Amino acid sequence: MSGGRADETREALLHDYERLDDLQRSGLVIIQNPAGFRFSMDAVLLAEFATVRPRDRAIDLGTGTGVIPLLVWARRQPAEIVGIEILEEMADMAKRSVQINGLSDRIKIVHGDLRDAVDLFGAGYFDVVLSNPPYIKVDEGTLSPEGHLTVAKHEVSCTLEDVVKVAAGLVKPRGRVAMIHRASRLADLLSSMREANLEPKRLRLVQARVGAPPMMVLVEAVKDVKAGLQVMPTLMLYGEDGQYSEETKQIYFG
Repeated sequence: MSGGRADETREALLHDYERLDDLQRSGLVIIQNPAGFRFSMDAVLLAEFATVRPRDRAIDLGTGTGVIPLLVWARRQPAEIVGIEILEEMADMAKRSVQINGLSDRIKIVHGDLRDAVDLFGAGYFDVVLSNPPYIKVDEGTLSPEGHLTVAKHEVSCTLEDVVKVAAGLVKPRGRVAMIHRASRLADLLSSMREANLEPKRLRLVQARVGAPPMMVLVEAVKDVKAGLQVMPTLMLYGEDGQYSEETKQIYFG
């Protein structure tokens, strides 16, 4: 497609209030609403951390605007990747981002409740399940007046236990489940995984800088395997100069 026709296609898929952001990977872009929910560093870290191979079938639970499927495809190019999102507006944005990037034959966006995903796709269908779930319990914190932000940040449409249970149902034996969550909920995450027969195998804490307490945690579990956890070196997002660390730059820009 010529440059002019490509630009026309992008304009046709973009609403007046939206913008296109460069994902800094393989020329990919993503549609974002500057006044609404936008993806954060968490999604970028998870897409880099998860073990995804070229022959894998992968799914992102609660995909939002589809950033994780796009980044995973750019890094690993799996055989199939699906994103499921309960909010129709967000799912529509994700679908259009996939179209703009010409990846409709590789990435599928489904508007639906992740709690129904096993019925939709079948038990044990996927090699990899990823999720950047809502972090905040409903009885903690202040709910956002914006409905989509509430769903993204608070456990109103699903709980951590819901996400882990569904992930365990979707992934095949010896398949992998990768998640990112607040460090303060690490015990909840690990106990939920083990209860669902997902054995945590890799764990990495994320700190803003040296001396700061961990803010996030990345965990990858494997289904139906023996115990044995690898605790990886802590990821420092910023150096002493306040700029991105070299590893953070590598994660963002390749």
